[in-house]
Amino acid sequence: MVVRVPMSKTGHIKLKDELRQLEKHDRIEVIKSIEIARAHGDLKENAEYHAAKERQGHIEGRIMELKDKLGRAEVIDCTEVSRDKVVFGTVVTLVDLDTDDEVCYQLLGPEESDVKKGSISVFSPIGQSIIGKEVGDEVTVKTPGGVRQLEVMEINSSDRP
Repeated sequence: MVVRVPMSKTGHIKLKDELRQLEKHDRIEVIKSIEIARAHGDLKENAEYHAAKERQGHIEGRIMELKDKLGRAEVIDCTEVSRDKVVFGTVVTLVDLDTDDEVCYQLLGPEESDVKKGSISVFSPIGQSIIGKEVGDEVTVKTPGGVRQLEVMEINSSDRP
C-alpha cells in the first residue's frame, strides 16, 4: 500500500523545482568536479575528489527522496479547503490559554512545514491535536516544551507562497 504524502500546490511546485535544479544543474556540476579532481592524480589522498564524491552522494540521495515524495504526493489546493473545521492547508489562529499568547499556523505536510515561516506539519503534536477542530474548541497538547492548553480562535483558507 502506497502512503500518500500531503502537500500544497505551492509545496509541490517547490519540490519539482528543486528536483529539476538537482538533475539539470547540480548533478552535472558535481560530475565535472569529480573529473577535475581525478585529473589531479592519486585519489587516495585527494580531498577534492572525496568531497566531490560525498556531494554527489548527497545529491543523488536527495534526488531519490524527491522522486519518491513527488510520486506519492497528494496535492491539495489550500485556497479551496473548508473553513468549517481545521484541515490540511487551513490557516489556524490559536491562543495559549495559560499565557494568552496568540499564534497563527498553516497546516502543511512535513516537507513544507517551517515554524519560522508560520507553518507546521499536520503530523506534529499540535497539528494532530487540532485536526478536525472548530472555532472555540480547546485542546490539550503534549509538546516537547511541555503540556499546552490551546483554543482555536480562527480558521481561514489560504495558500502561502
